[in-house]
Amino acid sequence: MSTRGQFNTKNPTIKRILKEASELSVSPSPDYHAEPLEDNIFEWHFTIKGPDSPSAYAGGIYHGRIILPPQYPLRPPNFRFLTPTGRFEVNREICLSISGHHEETWQPAWGVRTALVAIRSFMDTDAKGQLGGIECSRDARERMARDSGKWTCSGCGKTNAEIMKEREEAVKEIEETEGKRKDEEVPEELRLAYRDELGHKAEAEAEKFDKGKGKAMDSEARQETPTPPEPPSQAAASVAATVTARTVASSRPASNAPRPTTTVPAPPLQQMVRQGPDRSLAWIDTCIWGVVAALLFMVIKKFDVL
Repeated sequence: MSTRGQFNTKNPTIKRILKEASELSVSPSPDYHAEPLEDNIFEWHFTIKGPDSPSAYAGGIYHGRIILPPQYPLRPPNFRFLTPTGRFEVNREICLSISGHHEETWQPAWGVRTALVAIRSFMDTDAKGQLGGIECSRDARERMARDSGKWTCSGCGKTNAEIMKEREEAVKEIEETEGKRKDEEVPEELRLAYRDELGHKAEAEAEKFDKGKGKAMDSEARQETPTPPEPPSQAAASVAATVTARTVASSRPASNAPRPTTTVPAPPLQQMVRQGPDRSLAWIDTCIWGVVAALLFMVIKKFDVL
């Protein structure tokens, strides 16, 4: 805060920023810390502890950056994490009801302290498609939490563990003289706004999924349903009618043409026997009897000679 004298303290925005920085320094918290950079009062760095056990972030210490707009506190700040958390993307502005992505829910009475308390409280919630939010396994988040304390900010020149250790010592000194102070809680209207935001995002994701599923089912149905044959054109129908008419006409006998004879099948053999012997068979029998008679005559004559 060595650059305080370089700013116009009569400017409402500058006055508000300096006031918040002084309050965070005089009334520290063992769970979070934030202060502006020495060369830029609109850029802050913050350090927060993860929520307590059984949270996957328990024991983790995370570092990030805050950018205050020139219209602060009429407009909300923007936040991004620099330390991997498994909940928010690294070095990307996060979407929260208290950030610049939702100016409609921001209230000028809130400040950096309120935002840090809210971010710490919302870490255990699901991302549900939030901008800057990610889904990650519990094991991965616990591993990141264990490694987060030794993460060092190049701008601050200290590890996350060193920063929070200083805050804990400052809080201890104040509590010994003034007693323990109650920390700030997340405003109820901010908590409700955050729940509504997650609910709307979940509904949007569900609607998007249902639409995608419906399109896939329609596509499958179109693939399975055979395409009906297209109706014949007028010319094709005319040709077909002509061919049919000619075929029918050719199958009908003409009035002057001879009618075909009817073929009668031959009677069976039994029927022929009943009708009597055929004349050709009787002539053959006569010849056979004549030959037999001649042979007998010759035999008798031979015996007479003897």
